[in-house]
Amino acid sequence: MNFHKPTPQNIWKGRLSDEIQYWYQKVKCLETFLSENVNSKKKIALLGYAVDEGVRRNQGRVGTQFGPDEIRRTMGSMAYHLPESMEIQDFGTFWLDDSDLEGVQKTTQEAIGHLLENNYFPILLGGGHDLAFPHGMAAFHYCKSRNESLGIINLDAHFDLRDLVHDQGHSGSPFLQILNSAKNMNSSMKYFCLGIQKASNPSSLFETAKTTGTWWLENEACTISNWEVVQAQLEAFLSQVNKVYLSIDLDGFSSAYAPGVSAPSPMGFSPDFAMKVLEYVAKSKKLLCMDVVELNPKYDIDHCTAKLASRCIESTVRKMWE
Repeated sequence: MNFHKPTPQNIWKGRLSDEIQYWYQKVKCLETFLSENVNSKKKIALLGYAVDEGVRRNQGRVGTQFGPDEIRRTMGSMAYHLPESMEIQDFGTFWLDDSDLEGVQKTTQEAIGHLLENNYFPILLGGGHDLAFPHGMAAFHYCKSRNESLGIINLDAHFDLRDLVHDQGHSGSPFLQILNSAKNMNSSMKYFCLGIQKASNPSSLFETAKTTGTWWLENEACTISNWEVVQAQLEAFLSQVNKVYLSIDLDGFSSAYAPGVSAPSPMGFSPDFAMKVLEYVAKSKKLLCMDVVELNPKYDIDHCTAKLASRCIESTVRKMWE
């Protein structure tokens, strides 16, 4: 299939153990693009999005195409605390060598839709945040077919509600594209962004956020000491939707914790705050799918950003099944 390549099993490594104690021992890499395993049991699907074109179009620093495999390398050695019966399958990576962002997004959307229909919990590994467009649209169509409402929760320093450039999407436009697509289909969708930094979002984007009905919390409010306020906002948002697509943009974290991103900032939120949000969303029982995006290994220090991405994934799915 165009844009797709399987993941070699040997990328998943960890401490030797006779018993299942680490993630690498549970992940099965499949040569075929999608599994024929269609049983009703919930399963985890890992899928990479090694695409830099959206970041390039948005004038960011490229290198996110190396993110998916770097996350896999750090995930392998994590201790495993999910049910022993859980199936975790790695369906490979979508990659792009040229500028056909729209083509790879179409294929990605179709793949995520297939996974959702076959009772997988998709975890997408980015890659630029332009991944959110195909990911969000796949989740939207899945929910719409079941007469359910979808909410998007995005941990991010940016709204990512920018206009298209030369009629083309990019890493700064995905949520506007999703909201406009839903509107064009006479449907609505709710979008909540936590971690917004005023220095990174001009006033025009705040106006766009208002006109699209976007919910947001500015970075200054995203602290553990303010958790009661944050929790109340999350509770209000979750009460209005049936399912949630969760997106974690690593540039929302302070660069003290996440230096290896496309757009670093020292003013982002901390891991302990993000983990509180992830736990709350996971335990809502409404989480449908998730992604972690904007890892740029070229600028990482001691793999700490990749490890942070892996911890976000592990913590979320562990809380889902506790």
